[in-house]
Amino acid sequence: MKKRHSIYADTLPELREKEQHLIRDMYVGIQTDSDTLTINDLYEKWKVLKKGLKPNTFENYKYLYEMFVRDMIGDLPLKNLKKSDIRAFYNTLHEVRGLKVNTVDNVHTVLHQVLEIGVEDEYLHNNPSNNAISELKRAYAHERGTKKSLTVEEEELFLGYLRKPGCKYHHWYPLMVTMIYTGMRIGEVAGLRWQDVDFENNYISVNHDIVYYCSRDEKAKHGHQKWGANTPKTEAGKRLIPMLPIVKEALLMEKEYQNEVGIECRQIIGPYTNFIFVNRNGDAQHQGTVNKAIRRIVRDCNMAIIDKEGGVKEGMILLPNFSCHSLRHTMSTRMKEAGVDDLVRRTVLGHKSLDITDNVYTHIQVSFSQKELQKLTTNVPHFYDK
Repeated sequence: MKKRHSIYADTLPELREKEQHLIRDMYVGIQTDSDTLTINDLYEKWKVLKKGLKPNTFENYKYLYEMFVRDMIGDLPLKNLKKSDIRAFYNTLHEVRGLKVNTVDNVHTVLHQVLEIGVEDEYLHNNPSNNAISELKRAYAHERGTKKSLTVEEEELFLGYLRKPGCKYHHWYPLMVTMIYTGMRIGEVAGLRWQDVDFENNYISVNHDIVYYCSRDEKAKHGHQKWGANTPKTEAGKRLIPMLPIVKEALLMEKEYQNEVGIECRQIIGPYTNFIFVNRNGDAQHQGTVNKAIRRIVRDCNMAIIDKEGGVKEGMILLPNFSCHSLRHTMSTRMKEAGVDDLVRRTVLGHKSLDITDNVYTHIQVSFSQKELQKLTTNVPHFYDK
C-alpha cells in the first residue's frame, strides 16, 4: 500500500502552484517524497523539462551526467545536500579521475541546471553548486599559468598557512622552508642527508642529488619508475649553502617530528641513505609527490580564505598555481631584492654563470620595483608638482 502525502500552502494560489508541480512530477515519473528525493530524481525531471538546446548539446549534457554524476553523487538525497558535497565531487573529478578543469566546468553546467529545478520546486532552499566551480578555479589557480616566483605576500601566506596549529599539511612545512630559503633543486633537497647539515657551523653541503624517473626497455610495453643518484655535473653544483635560522629551525622541527612519530629513513639509493625528508614509510620524497602536495595546499588554503571572506573579492590575495621548482626561483628573487652580492647569489644557486641566475631564475616583483622607484622622488626636479 502506498504512503499518503499531503501538501500545504498559506494561500490558494500557492497551493495551486504546488499542485501543478506535483502533477508535473507524476508526469515525469519521479517520486514526490522530499525526504527521499535524490539528484538523480531531479535529473529525470530535467530531461523532460529542458528545452531550447540543440540536439547534440543536449546529448552531450546527458552523456556528462551519466558518465560522471549518476553513479558518483546521483543517489545523494537533496535534503542533506551541501555545498561541501559539490566541492568534494569536483575535487574528485579533477584529482582522482584526472579531468581537466574545463571538463569539470562542463559537468558543473549540467549539474547546476539539474539542481536549479530543485530550487524552483522548493526541494532546495538554494543551489549548492552556486559559485562552486568559479571558487575552485581560483582555489586551483587555473586562471593564471604556473608561476615562476612567489611574491613576498604569497610566500608569507603559503608558509603561514602551513605553520598554523592544526593544519593537516603542517608536516610539509620544514621541506617547503628548506626549498625556499636554500634555493636548492628538488633532487638536492630530496637527497639531503642528516650528515650533510652542520648544525654547529650553520651550513648545508650539497654534494649529490637523487631523481625518480621512468625507465623503459625495448621489450617492455610500459616503463617503470626507479630511483637514481648523481653527483653534481659541474663544480658550481657542489657547494656549501649558509643555513639561515629559519631553515635550521625547520630542520630541527623535522627531526623532532620524526622522533615523535617513529619515522626513519629506510631507503638506500646508490651509495646514499639517511635522507632527511622521507614519507611515513621511510622512503625519500620526490618531485611528483611534492607537487601534488603543493596543489592540495594551494587549493585548501585558497578555499579557507574564500570561505572566511564569504566569496571571491577584488584585491583578495590567493596562492597562484606553482610548482616546487618555483620555490627555487623565489629564493633567487628574494636575494636579488635584498641586494645580496652577485657572487653569493650565483654560488648559493649553484650556477656557473651569473647570467643564468639573473636571466632565468630572478623575477623582480612589481611591488619591489615600486618600492625601489620611490627612491627617485628625492631627486625629481623642484618644479615637479606632486
